[in-house]
Order: sequence, then structure tokens, then C-alpha cells
Amino acid sequence: MIAAAVLATAILAQQPAKPPDVTLMKAALGGSCSADFTVKDAGGKPVYAAMVHVRVRYGFGGVKRADLEVGTSAEGKARIEGLPDKARPMTWDIRKDEKRVDVTQDMADMCHATFDVTLK
Repeated sequence: MIAAAVLATAILAQQPAKPPDVTLMKAALGGSCSADFTVKDAGGKPVYAAMVHVRVRYGFGGVKRADLEVGTSAEGKARIEGLPDKARPMTWDIRKDEKRVDVTQDMADMCHATFDVTLK
């Protein structure tokens, strides 16, 4: 009986932890920069399906443009990878229903940005 309990505990310990619930977008815009978002409501609870949007202007003179939009996961998380290393400062628009927040990312200062956002 004790051997069975020890065996069950050993099997549970070997199982990999569940990966975090994050919506991932691979932008593939020729760079290695990224942006991570955690979106919560005024009460501190994760916001599901908040839309994270940005217009990226990059390339010589900012002539290349791309609109990116991704929704947050059940844990209120979203990650965008593959952003250009050199781009004009980007203003991320995070919204859900009538609530909206803007945050800015300047690639020269923060190639790998993390934003904790509260929608009010």
C-alpha cells in the first residue's frame, strides 16, 4: 500500500507543469523584439479576449507598415514575437468593450517589453 502511494507520488512529480495560458502571435517582421501583455480589470482579475492592437512602421523611412492584433488568453496574457529591431515607437491599444488603455514601446529603449495593464 505504501509502495503504491510512493509510486503515484513519483509519477505525478515527473509530469511536466502545465504551460502558462498565453496567446502567442509570431509577427515575423524581421526582428527579434517582443512584447508581453498581462491585462486585468479594476478588481485585479484577468481580462479574457481583450484586443491588443498596434500599427508597426519599420524599414527605411518607416515605409513598411503592418497592423497586428491579438486577443488575450483566459489568464489575460498575450505575447507578440518577431517585431522589428528598428521601428518607430509603437503605441499599443488595449481594449475590451468601452474600456481602453494605450502603452508605448520604443524599440531603441525596450526591445523586449513587458506591460501590466489595468482596464478601467
